Amino acid sequence: MATTCLPGRRRALALMGGSLVLMAGMSAMPWATSLAYAADAAKGRAVPMLAALEWNVIADKARGQRIDFHAWGGSEATNAYLRAQAEIAAREHGIEVRHVKIADTAESVSTLLAEKAAGRSDGSIDVIWINGENFRALKQAELVWGPFVERLPNSEYLLEKIGARDFGLATEGMEAPWGRAQLIFMYDSALLESPPRSMRALLDVAKANPGRVTYPQPPSFHGTTFLKQALLELMPGEQRELLAAPVASDALFAEVTAPLWDYLDALHPLMWAQGERQPAGAEEQMKLLAQRSVWIALTFVPQEVANARQEGRLPPTIEPYIHDGGTLGNVHYLAIPASAPHKAAALVWVNQLMSAEAQAAKADPSRWGDETVLDVTRLPAAQRAAFDALPELAGGMSPEALGTPLSEPHPSWTDALEAEWARRYRN
Repeated sequence: MATTCLPGRRRALALMGGSLVLMAGMSAMPWATSLAYAADAAKGRAVPMLAALEWNVIADKARGQRIDFHAWGGSEATNAYLRAQAEIAAREHGIEVRHVKIADTAESVSTLLAEKAAGRSDGSIDVIWINGENFRALKQAELVWGPFVERLPNSEYLLEKIGARDFGLATEGMEAPWGRAQLIFMYDSALLESPPRSMRALLDVAKANPGRVTYPQPPSFHGTTFLKQALLELMPGEQRELLAAPVASDALFAEVTAPLWDYLDALHPLMWAQGERQPAGAEEQMKLLAQRSVWIALTFVPQEVANARQEGRLPPTIEPYIHDGGTLGNVHYLAIPASAPHKAAALVWVNQLMSAEAQAAKADPSRWGDETVLDVTRLPAAQRAAFDALPELAGGMSPEALGTPLSEPHPSWTDALEAEWARRYRN
């Protein structure tokens, strides 16, 4: 989901048809500041030729193109939203968007790596929903295209400083912020008098109610997030700063993570199916919650409970909550692979998904409920009104209730946690 790439690597990513366009020699455009791009040029950074064109030229090139958009397909609310956006793209921009539903972004990363190894310059993926260790893998392999984000008209209204770093890695304009997420727990209030607002309290619930607690199996996104949340809560507070840097050594990793493995050793025998089987992902865990097979589940969408209750996927007794010490939060992104065959349409699609209209629809808890990446206070009045009109549904989480999210560890910790978890617990 490790280190900052050198200017030479950035130039390699910017190479397109053998041409490099440095911003120092470009004229200013109404939707991008020439000053920012002059600074980039001074650092040796380059903008691909296509991204440097006037936006109306890019839009014209995009018409008639079809793109394959690789995005997680495990949520019907998400899939329905993307179907609606694809219809808008066809109607307003003349591009066809095919949502390639994936269970794990690592699958798409593996595809891109395999295509590069085979020498393919025209890959099978035009846009990918990505963040964290998967972005790191593509960036290290020089498989992300850009910089392009500041060239998008709708980047004007992004929240200040959003998207500069992804799990500690500099994005360098190669990922467009698409949404904000935070780990949310949910419980059945008909079965539990109050929610367990810490990992240790969760273990207490499991001890008192064997078989009623579980978590998704890593390396699924939600399963790995559970591991990172538990690690943050269980480790001494003075050690947390270690997680912001790459794993320094096996010895350090073993020392820092020892409380996590002790915790899981105690939890697993008490879990649903005695820990011998775990849900494949968050959607399966939510189904177990709806069936009352388990009493607690998790999501990364603050309005998931509200949406699921309205649609009847969860009973009205399910309530969301977070832990007293806070929960992990991050930004998720859209990236264009270096081998994408239809980059003009990819740019138009990404820009559409960053628009106020698309972001307001995405933030609607009756549709998806994902937090916007836009600074709503700076939007024109007509666009701001769409956010002001968003419904408040029972089971929703307010910004005040969410508090300040905890920072994600460096991606190297994700890799190490998943590998050690598999060694210890994979059946």
